[in-house]
Amino acid sequence: MNVLTTPIEGLLILEPRVFPDDRGYFFESFNARDFARQTGLQVDFVQDNESCSSYGVMRGLHYQRMPHAQAKLVRCVQGRVLDVAVDIRHGSPTFGQHVAVELSAENHRQFFISRGFAHGFAVLSEKAVFQYKCDNYYCPESEGGIDIRDASLGIDWGIPADRVLLSPKDLRHPLLADAPADFKWEDLI
Repeated sequence: MNVLTTPIEGLLILEPRVFPDDRGYFFESFNARDFARQTGLQVDFVQDNESCSSYGVMRGLHYQRMPHAQAKLVRCVQGRVLDVAVDIRHGSPTFGQHVAVELSAENHRQFFISRGFAHGFAVLSEKAVFQYKCDNYYCPESEGGIDIRDASLGIDWGIPADRVLLSPKDLRHPLLADAPADFKWEDLI
């Protein structure tokens, strides 16, 4: 596995070693021992999720409030998505900044997102199957979100406005400037 750092601490791009042959390919999508050795992080994933979405679907920007905050390891196993994490750790030198990475079935990349980030993605292909591992269980009472359309974040989602599909819940999230301070940087470092 190749671990790529990003400009924001707590966000990593993982590229697995893929072994292709005439039958297809094989790769190890996650190995806790190797992940800890290469990143210095100990993560105990307890829940796996999967979604299937069509072109133009945008999900996010979601997070779970403490004590149910989640670190995630995400990947796209069919199609392609633009995956984004926004730093919402108040006091962080990168507060409000984001990292965007294209994840696809072809590039096999994965994106590790620490606690203290809002996460979302946009489907760039006709259909996408998206999987993610979480290090804490989902808790509906701890749901939080930032408006995925917040222009102050400067995210180019790559989807024309007239093609965007959002859930009613995602339409109600506040802008980052109006969101509660659910994470303090000093509590997460």
